[in-house]
Amino acid sequence: MGFNALDIAVFVGFVVAVISIGLLKSRREKTSEDYFLAGRGLKWWLIGFSLIAANISSEQLVGMSGNAASHVGLAIASYEWMAAITLVVVAFAFLPYFLRAGIYTMPEFLEYRYNATARTIMAVATLFIYMLLLGSVTYSGALTVNTMAAKMGHNVSIPAAALVIGIIAMVYVAAGGLKACAWADLIQGSALIIGSAVVMIFAFKKLGSTTEELAFVENVASGAVKFKSFPETSGAMDRFWELNRVRMNMFLPKDDKTLPWTALLLGLWIPNFYYWGLNQYITQRTLASESLAEGQKGIVFSAFMKILIPFVVVIPGIIAFNLFAKDMQNQGAVDNAAVIAKYMKANPETKLVEVAQAPGDEAVAAWDEGRFMLAVYPDDDSLDAVKAQNPFVLPLTQEKLDEIEAGDFVVFESDDKAWKTVFPALAIELETYNASVTEAAEAAKASVTSEKFIAYKYDTALGQLLSGVLPQNTGLVGFVLAALLGAIVSSLAAMLNAASTIFTMDIYKKYISPEAGQKAMVLLGRVCVVAFSAIAIFLAPQLGNPKISNSIFTIIQEGQGLISPGILAVFVFGLLVRKAPPIAGVVGLLTNIVSYGGMYLLGRAKIGPEIQFLNRMAICFALCLVVMGIITMMKPLAKPVEFKTQSSVNLTGSKGAKLAGIVVVVITLILYVLFSPIGLAK
Repeated sequence: MGFNALDIAVFVGFVVAVISIGLLKSRREKTSEDYFLAGRGLKWWLIGFSLIAANISSEQLVGMSGNAASHVGLAIASYEWMAAITLVVVAFAFLPYFLRAGIYTMPEFLEYRYNATARTIMAVATLFIYMLLLGSVTYSGALTVNTMAAKMGHNVSIPAAALVIGIIAMVYVAAGGLKACAWADLIQGSALIIGSAVVMIFAFKKLGSTTEELAFVENVASGAVKFKSFPETSGAMDRFWELNRVRMNMFLPKDDKTLPWTALLLGLWIPNFYYWGLNQYITQRTLASESLAEGQKGIVFSAFMKILIPFVVVIPGIIAFNLFAKDMQNQGAVDNAAVIAKYMKANPETKLVEVAQAPGDEAVAAWDEGRFMLAVYPDDDSLDAVKAQNPFVLPLTQEKLDEIEAGDFVVFESDDKAWKTVFPALAIELETYNASVTEAAEAAKASVTSEKFIAYKYDTALGQLLSGVLPQNTGLVGFVLAALLGAIVSSLAAMLNAASTIFTMDIYKKYISPEAGQKAMVLLGRVCVVAFSAIAIFLAPQLGNPKISNSIFTIIQEGQGLISPGILAVFVFGLLVRKAPPIAGVVGLLTNIVSYGGMYLLGRAKIGPEIQFLNRMAICFALCLVVMGIITMMKPLAKPVEFKTQSSVNLTGSKGAKLAGIVVVVITLILYVLFSPIGLAK
């Protein structure tokens, strides 16, 4: 695949247009309200596209397509379809309160309802989580650029790609604030949907025309992977359903670590309501609504678009595994090499691993696939020669091999269900080895750490599609890559703007300089954007470590669990129980941080059970409500809290938006039935 002059022209033209229009539409940011909330003048269509563009970024395009490529399949679409229902609720149950309060930030609402301490806890915790989000979004975008460049024969490192992405977002956010984001989002959101649809069309075309063996997940519960050939006369849709019917089920087994069906009952609703109703970089668009009616129409419009997203993001991810499973396995070889080396040093008796210094192509091709060859090269330039020849050849530099230490009590496992069928001999040997290590650790009363193998680098799914299915010499590669970059930049820009708003309004103006003028706050907001951009660029390369996770999507969702259940509980309880005292909000936030973090640490240390993070969220959410309920019963307010109007925004709602919201909810429920075991059995 190549990137020709036409692609370059389309790509550069798109980027220049986005930055120019964003800056042109936001030339008069004189006050903090102008800079942080676009002068509270956003129309419904800007709000709708901006919500989608801020949300659908590398987290979805890279992470969601990566999860779709794994055994999870269509089930990952629950993050989108449940969001459609959530958005409708947010439009009519949450937004009226927020606009009435006249707030800039979501932490500010906690002071409006509880006290300044609750506001500060949420602000500080949110800023810490945003550090993770900024790095994650930048990393996943850089990973896709890296994957595509490699397929084109170029070497674009993760740090270099992260630097470019970070600088583009920083330029127009620092200069134009939220209004620049909103107008840039209008272009980027539209291009994102069109570009994703183009990728889906050509993915189906490739699936229907290829004569090569196609990979499929035979069983979702076991993750077993097999390959199948088709006659040339078979169509793309027939091939798709025969290969992927088992992965089109929205309801995964209850013991699934990624998205068990039990999480759909409560656990998944918690991050959804937090994200769409209480998450600053999303709600900032709705807080900037010209009126309540405009905000409600914009939110419902975005809810309708959420129904469409899985068809242009998740479905292509599923096809990516069919077409490029072997390439994904080769991409995982580098990550596995360090783990295999550590296993070899910890278990010198193994017969499955051997180090070979710079082996030739013939040795690589003839290598016994029951054993692993740690192929040591003097530099990285020689690695590509062996990646595609044998998945059991794991490239490793001598320097890296020398750095690796065995460790005392280390077990070797995997979160990837497919790995046991890809590496069966290793799976058998590890079962015995891990049992002996665990027994020895118990005898020594020592803790056990873990190292993780992967079978496939699923998060490369999007990069594989962009570099493997789009036609050349048409400008489509440039357009789709520009749309992808635009989506990444949109989300990064939204987070930069939100983080700078929270720091400026909830930390600086609240505690450091309450008398700060409008110009000082706008200037500080711009300085914060630059600082947070630098943090994102620095963190991005660190998140590529497979010891952290094989899915960037999981990193983001699990990380937000540290705050999202508690914040949702505090907001909902505060809105419904008007006699809840201020201390209830403070304790509710702290309860979640301690309980969620505690359960995670106990599970990792094997002291307690490892609870899937969505189920962990549900437990923490319930615990926060119980604690707040007890506090309220013991010390209720003498009079219920009254939510006074502190804004000049028109608070008349939209009846048309309410009717459209009901239609969106009905369509979503129908889709769940169609892609359930009952619907798929027909």
